[in-house]
Amino acid sequence: MRWKIFFFSITCLFFVHSYSQEQTENSFNFKWDKGFKLESNDKQFSLDFGGQIFLDHGYFFQDNDLDLHFGPLENKSRTEFRSARLFLSGQVYGNTEFKFQLEFAGEEVSFKDFYIGIKDIPAIGNLRIGHFNEPFRFSSLSSGKYTTLMERAPNNSFASKRNTGAVIFNDFFNKKLSAQLGAFHNASNISNNVLTSDGYAITGRVTTLPYVNTDKAQLLHLGISSSYRKPDSNIYNVSISPSSSLAEKYLQTGEISDLEEAILLNFELVYLHGPFSFQAEYLNAGINTKQQNINSSSVYGQVSWFLTGEQKNYLGSYDGLGRVSPKRNFGGKEKGAGAWEVAARYSRTDLSDYIEVGGVQSEIVFGVNWYLNPVTRFMLNYAHTNVEDLGSLNYLQGRLQIDF
Repeated sequence: MRWKIFFFSITCLFFVHSYSQEQTENSFNFKWDKGFKLESNDKQFSLDFGGQIFLDHGYFFQDNDLDLHFGPLENKSRTEFRSARLFLSGQVYGNTEFKFQLEFAGEEVSFKDFYIGIKDIPAIGNLRIGHFNEPFRFSSLSSGKYTTLMERAPNNSFASKRNTGAVIFNDFFNKKLSAQLGAFHNASNISNNVLTSDGYAITGRVTTLPYVNTDKAQLLHLGISSSYRKPDSNIYNVSISPSSSLAEKYLQTGEISDLEEAILLNFELVYLHGPFSFQAEYLNAGINTKQQNINSSSVYGQVSWFLTGEQKNYLGSYDGLGRVSPKRNFGGKEKGAGAWEVAARYSRTDLSDYIEVGGVQSEIVFGVNWYLNPVTRFMLNYAHTNVEDLGSLNYLQGRLQIDF
């Protein structure tokens, strides 16, 4: 089935390309703009299409204590296609947007983003309906193509990143203030089926830019978001892996049953100053059951520096950080070195309030990113993960990615 979808998608892309070349009278331009794009001269119609491939390989080293508690690792060297996607997105008549994205990594084809949106609605702003990111946690809103380290921070494990629902969002005071509010069918964090309906979630977020210069090279972003989640299954769990999808999950609550509600609160800060960036978030999860009230938390701080002078690309409150373009691409006509970035993140997640399985996990991750050009990147991460009273893990992992 997935190969049929794949070949159908390729056929569609070929048709669009051929049509744009043959119908020169339709006032459309087909161009490469760090991705393939078909756009009308009046900017009222556009179609973007492309995809991404992430290939990961890592080496993992448990200490004797983790071996004792979880058993020795069966494979210390692991490889996976972390992501393989195709997408179509665009706008029609200037104010209607859409996106359709499929994930081919793993054994099945799965949906990622698919939605229809209406922009510039009087008194409301923008409306989006479908399956997309909930407006919660800054690190969740930036695309995985542009993350500084290979995996997002641990606060992403407390709730689904995407869900099916509707959201309204708008910017005020020249984008100095932004707000989003959405209602979603809760697919829960115990299911991979994006169409699963397990109760509901109400999620809202407010952010501000108290300081920003004209080209966004220097800015301070502050935000707060909250999510009220009430699954029909009355089940909730949290499992925290080290910052690698290839690693084992050592820290988890197990299945929390008889859940009445989960209330998540997240604070975010982003500071950009030319080639330097700092990002931090604190999440508190109030998990209320009929027997007890459980409080869990996760905090992280992350810094990065572009050795070659580039800077992070701040897209906006609901879009997060975007693509980095080297000042001089590696090789080719420019014969440059590409862009080089070094980064580090410290995180600490506390699930110890849930006494059956919970605990505390802290981690420090160091990263080096080499941007060969705007769409090709090599990443290298080294991390030390400590699971309190259980042991520690060290790993080295690399990723080669391309997106277009």
